[in-house]
Amino acid sequence: MTQTWDPQEYEKNGAFVRELAGEVLEWLAAKPGERILDLGCGDGQLSKRIAAGGVQVQGVDASPEMVAAACLRGIAAEQAIAEALPFPDATFDAVFSNAALHWVRGQHAMMREVQRVLKPGGRFVAEMGGHGNIAAIRVALMAILTRHGHGNEEDGVNCYPTPEGYQRSLEKHGFKVQRMALIPRPTQLPAGGMAGWLRTFRRGVFEGLPAELRETVVAETVALLAPALRDEAGNWVADYVRLRFVATT
Repeated sequence: MTQTWDPQEYEKNGAFVRELAGEVLEWLAAKPGERILDLGCGDGQLSKRIAAGGVQVQGVDASPEMVAAACLRGIAAEQAIAEALPFPDATFDAVFSNAALHWVRGQHAMMREVQRVLKPGGRFVAEMGGHGNIAAIRVALMAILTRHGHGNEEDGVNCYPTPEGYQRSLEKHGFKVQRMALIPRPTQLPAGGMAGWLRTFRRGVFEGLPAELRETVVAETVALLAPALRDEAGNWVADYVRLRFVATT
């Protein structure tokens, strides 16, 4: 499964991701004049917030559609994967990432690359899905996929590590972890509800299904989740858990 992104659908169903990034931006504490890599910059809206503080921001994302959207917002963005960054050694004062690292398949390769492109004493500041993130959603989706003979489509889509395990990995690659927290964050979804979330954040999974089965899986997953994640007024809450950290070289 390769996740794909539609910037317009992401804006409609996933704008809460950047709207809830205030605390990780505080942990970044960007200073005027710094050069910062936004790893997994998406459509560039968060990059633009960082740049507004007098920071030189370079964006990178695996999605060509998201890179194009970021460039239209005036962000210097390139298409690349996190495991092979197209920048010289010791280029950046900080590498920042919000809601992107859990999509990276090669976590160790990514950490080596981040270490390589950071200046000595540079910092790696990120927020990603942590252990227990969207547990109910994943269990429900896997149950419905299995019912229809596609139970392996959800396997390995994301990496949601524990703080202890991720700290060990960072330290193995030469980082010193300064701060790390696992943060439960139940998140109200926009008007598209759970169906919109599934179509946006599991787009790659659904593209792997027969076209005639996709909406059936969406509907059945939504019905299974409704008693747990939809309130009496029809509002949906996703069971998010975030892992946030600051590590230095």
